[in-house]
Amino acid sequence: MNDWKEAALSHAKIEDPKESVGLLLNVKGKERYYPCNNLSMSSYQCFVLDPEDYVRADNTGEITAIIHSHPTTPPTPSQADLVGCENSNLPWHIVNPKTEQWGYCEPNGYKAPLLGREWVWGVTDCWSLVRDWYREEKQIELKDYQRSMTPEEFLNNPLFEEYATQTGFRELEPNEALQEGDVLLMSILHPTLNHVAIFLGDMVLHHLADRLSCREPYSPWLLKCTGKRFRYVA
Repeated sequence: MNDWKEAALSHAKIEDPKESVGLLLNVKGKERYYPCNNLSMSSYQCFVLDPEDYVRADNTGEITAIIHSHPTTPPTPSQADLVGCENSNLPWHIVNPKTEQWGYCEPNGYKAPLLGREWVWGVTDCWSLVRDWYREEKQIELKDYQRSMTPEEFLNNPLFEEYATQTGFRELEPNEALQEGDVLLMSILHPTLNHVAIFLGDMVLHHLADRLSCREPYSPWLLKCTGKRFRYVA
């Protein structure tokens, strides 16, 4: 086994049952594993690479890959891994600390399906679905935003209303009828506007936490949850 693989595996075993994350560097022609801090509060399910670690690693050598662990599942890239790999524009190595097996993926143009995608905070969540729908259906590239560290922290300050106005949307007047593609800001089991959905006629496309993305009727309950409505105008 390569020295960097041994170092990454050792890091994964230390962090188990949490996910480990690190970077593969090219330092003067030699490959080196650079362990990083996982800032995710839900690190048993995903990772958030400490940006300060990323900067320090980048100052140490050329970053050539991202490495993380799957403590409880095989090292096969998940849907969120494939999306993250595309976003990072770097190869990803995955290791299971118990079986010591490895997996790998690299950017190849993968796009998560709009329907049936897994929910992962900050990777494939409700705002990600809105952005992807507008990219695929309208050829409009909506700005992405840095999420709060955890969904729980986000609930106190969802920012969706600010996102909408900064991204080219305007709020609809109460007497304006909805059109396909309008964005609905909703309060789901919380007083704040903590969820976004896309209006599709008598249906909505959305992605609730810990569920698969889906299209479902714009039911009386969802209508009651809707607090504000926006339309893209930029």
